[in-house]
Amino acid sequence: MRAVSQAATGAETRRVLGRTGREVFRLGVSASYGLGGADLERAVEEHGVDYLYWGSMRTRAFGLGLRALCARGLRDRLFVVIQSYSRLGSFVAPSLRRALRWLGIERADLLLLGYWNKQVPPRIVDAAIACRERGLTAHVGVSTHERPEVPGFAAAGSPFDVIHFRYNAANRGAERDLFPRLPLPPRAGLVAFTTTRWGQLLRRPRGAPEDLPIPSAGDCYRFALTNPYVDAVVTGPADAAQVAEAAAAIARGPMDPDELEWMRQVGDLAYAQGGLKCALQERF
Repeated sequence: MRAVSQAATGAETRRVLGRTGREVFRLGVSASYGLGGADLERAVEEHGVDYLYWGSMRTRAFGLGLRALCARGLRDRLFVVIQSYSRLGSFVAPSLRRALRWLGIERADLLLLGYWNKQVPPRIVDAAIACRERGLTAHVGVSTHERPEVPGFAAAGSPFDVIHFRYNAANRGAERDLFPRLPLPPRAGLVAFTTTRWGQLLRRPRGAPEDLPIPSAGDCYRFALTNPYVDAVVTGPADAAQVAEAAAAIARGPMDPDELEWMRQVGDLAYAQGGLKCALQERF
């Protein structure tokens, strides 16, 4: 079985992100694994990356690169995501304001409420909506590891315009119990994380046939983006070379049936191996 297509067609590298109405590059980058400074600027200018996620770890290097891009007049080209893990409503706005001051900007494009594996309490939702009403963020989103919560987060009338959720070739339960339950458009934009399953899908599983190709990170991103419900994926590259590799993979377009079958085979072996603990961010 071949691991890659001979020719890619129908590549869709940009998509409108649900109810936000904003078109974004379908590969978002996060701050947690080292990307920053000039490498972040190259990701934006050379590859069109614009979904910039200053999230689980607000690293200095990423922040400096983002601040430099904004200072050079590129702010309108970017979709800036700032995450808050606050469990106290009174801390949500101060956390967001602190990030905005550090970046030298007046408003985030998305305030992402982080790591909610149950419905978000009204006090947190109200605080986030207040931030939107004050002009501190254009949109409010939520991140979760619990698939059953996603349809509720995405429902009509929900305050959430973007949802970060877990989906990869090993953890495909969303295909059964999430995607079929989503409301009709317009709905929240869906951004997948852990698409490499914290790097496990990039290593040969125990018991795998010797001739079974092992996916690259780009293969993992393409697998997730081939699903029509997934608007974007987010990754944590360490440098510009990893961004270039991932962007090239995205440009190859959706996987064909043979590739999808191969990825599911690798995913099933990885799932059977088990033994992973939850991480907060996707790694390249």
